[in-house]
Formats: sequence, C-alpha cells, structure tokens
Amino acid sequence: MLQVAFIRDHKEDVIKRLAKRNINAEQMINDAIMLDEERRALQTKLDSTKAESNTLSKEIGNLFKSGEAQKANLLKEKTIQLKETVKTLEQELNEKADALTDVLYKIPNVPHNSVPEGNSDQDNEEIYKEGAIPKLFDGALPHWELAKKYDIIDFELGNKITGAGFPVYKGKGAKLQRALITYFLDKNTEAGYTEYQLPHLVNEASGFGTGQLPDKEGQMYHVTADNLYLIPTAEVPGTNIFRNTLLNESDLPISITGYTPCFRREAGSYGAHVRGLNRLHQFDKVEIIRVEHPDNSYKAFNGMIDHVKTILKELKLPYRILRLCGSDVTFASALTYDFEVFSTAQDRWLEISSVSNFETFQANRLKLRYKNNDGKNELCHTLNGSSLALPRVLAGILENYQTENSIKIPEVLVPYTGFNMIS
Repeated sequence: MLQVAFIRDHKEDVIKRLAKRNINAEQMINDAIMLDEERRALQTKLDSTKAESNTLSKEIGNLFKSGEAQKANLLKEKTIQLKETVKTLEQELNEKADALTDVLYKIPNVPHNSVPEGNSDQDNEEIYKEGAIPKLFDGALPHWELAKKYDIIDFELGNKITGAGFPVYKGKGAKLQRALITYFLDKNTEAGYTEYQLPHLVNEASGFGTGQLPDKEGQMYHVTADNLYLIPTAEVPGTNIFRNTLLNESDLPISITGYTPCFRREAGSYGAHVRGLNRLHQFDKVEIIRVEHPDNSYKAFNGMIDHVKTILKELKLPYRILRLCGSDVTFASALTYDFEVFSTAQDRWLEISSVSNFETFQANRLKLRYKNNDGKNELCHTLNGSSLALPRVLAGILENYQTENSIKIPEVLVPYTGFNMIS
C-alpha cells in the first residue's frame, strides 16, 4: 500500500496519477489524511497521558518515602483515572489505525509517469516487436484441434474430472509441458535467480502482502475450512518469503525463481478467445521475483525485460511488448510490460508474460525493509515477471510450428523433450 506520509506530502500528484486508472481517488486520499491526523493526535494525547501518569507514580513513591502517605494516596486516585484514560485512548487509537489501514488497502499504487492514459487494453502502447510471423499452409489448425489430432491434451477429460479450464496433458504433450518448465527454470538460474519450491496454498496475510487481497478476492480459490487460498501466481508465496524482514543493504539485490501451478477462478467471456489453452482455471507458470534497492529497481526491471526477450528469441516465437495503460495496469503495480506471442492459426496475439515493478507498494504491506549505510530503515522495491506462463507459450508453439502432418519441436527444447516432433 502507499505510505501515508507519501500521500500527505504529495496529495495532488497522487490524485492526478491515480486518475490515469480512471478513478477519482480524492475522497479516499482525503479520508486517509484525515484519519492519519486523528491517529497522530490520539497518539500525542496518549503519550502525554502516559508521561503524566509516570511522573505521578514517581512522585507518589517519593511521598511514601518521606512519610507523606496522605498526599500520596490522593495522587494515587488521580493515577487510577489516568490509567483508565490510557486504556480508552489505546482502544480509540487502535480503532483509528485499523480504519486508516482499511482505507489504505483500497488505494491502488500510483502509476509510473511513463504509464499512458487509457480506458481499456486497446490503449496499451506497443513498444517493441520481434520475429517474423510464419506463413502456414492452407488448413492450418488452432491448438485445441491440434491437441485432439495428436492426442496430446484432453480438454474433455479435464472437464469430466474437474470442470472447464482444467486440461489433462498426455504423452508427448505432457513431456513438452515438463520440458518447457525445466527449460525456463534453467534459463532463470543461469541468469542468477535462485530456484525455490514454493507452497501452493497461502494464508490471508500473504494475500494482503502482495496485493491480491482485498482487490482480487473473487478471483482466488478460497479453502474456507482453513482460511487458505490457492495461489494465482508464484509471486504470492515467493515475495512473502521476505514478509516482516529487515535486510542489510549489502543483501540486495535478491533474485529468485520458482515453478508452480496457478489457480484462478476468473471465467472471462465465451468463444474462440477463451478456447483451449487461451484461458484456464489451472495452469503452470515459472516466475522470477526480485527484491531491489530503490535506486536500482528500474535498471533491474529493464534487465528482466531483456531476460524474457532472450527466452522468446531462443524459442523463435514472434512476440511484441506492450506498456500497459492506466486502466489495465494491475492494482499493485506502478509499471507493467506485457509480452504477447503471435498465434498464427488464431491470427491474434496471446499474452504470455507480465513484468511489473511495484516500487515500495508491496514492501510497505510486507514490512520488507533494508538498513541503509546510514543505519536508517528504508522500504525495498519488489518486482516480478512471468518467465514464462506456459499455456499460451505452448499454444504458440503448437500452432506456429505445425506442418501438414506433424508439429516440430523448437530446437532449444529438443534436449529436454528427447524428440524433435509430434506426429
């Protein structure tokens, strides 16, 4: 969440930048500032009352020592009243702090200055494109028909076992999926990311820490008996490794990667745009996460972009990069670039990665800080990116690498699959 001191000191700029998200945040910002002022006034009154009580307690002790018990007992009555006042003030202070936190939790991150204004994903800016779009033969098939033709993904079986959006990978389809996961992890660890195996369920504090709660509660699968949530991305458990952590400046940067299945309840629309692997409730993803010094986070952000570019170049998939507009950037992100691969058989772009810089937004929720060289505690910057989300990468490979009677395997994956085509 935003720091209340930042909101107070940059009120007009915060309201202006949040307007890029097409929200009028003035009331929320005014509420946060007012609640903070009331909280600070209560804190001052509480501190003053405690100090007065402590002073009287010392005076009472001195009076008893000097034999002035009557005066001491009179003052004791006043200290009793002061202690009751302290209890009342503490309760009021806690209620005011909770009310302030509730407001702050509802305010999204302020977009980076480079984020364009816009009303929908149609206003996202294409900033880079690479790779020639292959020319397929007449009668080329979309991936869901290729999956059936070569018996490598069974959507109907997944529907039988669980429901729509839970595919079953079979034979060479399962091996190709596993190959992609291992390849992505190898690329990430070669680039200096430490691999983690992470839990697939998180508690409520973890959801709040990275900003999924309360913003995306309706999109998450909730295990109500234990009040746990199935993860929508490895970003959640991976970043929460560092919740309530004070690092040394020399510890930065921290770079980790991990593979997890991901679970999302969002259903979306019907039709070809959500057929097959285009939108799933359960899917595999390899994530990269960084904890950075604020002065270095945008250099790290650019490095993450270059890293994902390298992977897509090796897979020889045509792709483009979009800078998300204000209405499309996520709740917690200050700046997000989306990678999209071109699906030739569907004649459309498919999102396969989002790389985001959250600046101090998540770190403030997480209480993730570092001690700078002057001994002062500062908030870290956090970043994450898909490297990569598998369903649409797999869809792009199946469609772009198809021939009339087979599907070729990208050369870089052959050492991982052990075969060079599906036929």
